[in-house]
Amino acid sequence: MRAFTAAAVQLAPSAAPLTAETIAENCRRAAQWVARCADATGAELVVLPETASTGFTPGTSPEELWDLVSEVPGAVTEPLQDAARAAGAHVVWGTYERGADRGVVYNSAVLIGPDGAVLGTYRKTQPFCSEDVRRGGWVTPGDDVTVVDTDLGRIGMAICFDGDFPELWRIQALQGAEVIVRPSALLRSADIAELTSRARAYDNHVYVVAANATGSDPAGVHYFGNSHVVDPTSHTIARAASHECWISARLDPQQAMASLTPGSSVPQSFDHLAERNLDVIRRYADLLQSPGRTSFPHGAPHSLRDEPSDRP
Repeated sequence: MRAFTAAAVQLAPSAAPLTAETIAENCRRAAQWVARCADATGAELVVLPETASTGFTPGTSPEELWDLVSEVPGAVTEPLQDAARAAGAHVVWGTYERGADRGVVYNSAVLIGPDGAVLGTYRKTQPFCSEDVRRGGWVTPGDDVTVVDTDLGRIGMAICFDGDFPELWRIQALQGAEVIVRPSALLRSADIAELTSRARAYDNHVYVVAANATGSDPAGVHYFGNSHVVDPTSHTIARAASHECWISARLDPQQAMASLTPGSSVPQSFDHLAERNLDVIRRYADLLQSPGRTSFPHGAPHSLRDEPSDRP
């Protein structure tokens, strides 16, 4: 990894009913924000929110959404590919992606290179309960992890609720990710958004660039912004408020873990990846791959609550 400036742009999608025209306008506006942000900050990596082409809650069936969006690359990425090329920057774009069969829609993060080419696409592996097609939603889960070699360094991708699942991030870190981007349309709280980004950054000693939505989506759901950049020792080095804006920060591999806390004279002496007790991990490998469920009562969907417990 080399030193570079990264930015998170937090946008409000159109609150109008979802049509091909509103999607095209969302894409055009996002491309304009990329151009302005890159020009103002010199950012070589610009991250936009989750499902920014449509808004998170589309208010459609999976089949209707499939009809409105496109494959990747395609109409939902072309304006951002043009913007990346014009700015000479890497762009991470959140969009719903058309799958092979009608009704199969993925919640995807697309990494676009400075030449406008799509370098990698990550399909959200942990859909939030309301969006998961298996729970009456509209998103089909992805089944792979994406880490991409770029001129900036190795970039991994996670989307919103993925931040609650440490395993995904550990896999990426072990694959050599140095920066993990997190496009989000997070609904729970700003504290949870930042807490989970900081925890995953600290667990794996990676930079996290998280861009969260603001405004309201076509279903009238409101988002709070709070986009942030976190360093590999868990410290938030840039944070946004709730309005449309961008934030930026310098990511420097020489300074990433130079001290225990920023500005401290105490050196960072431990490495969470190197110091894992692999004997214990191997001993409990089967358990880590088995189903589980909290023992506390909670508002799980009926389809989950009515299943027999997996606990002995």
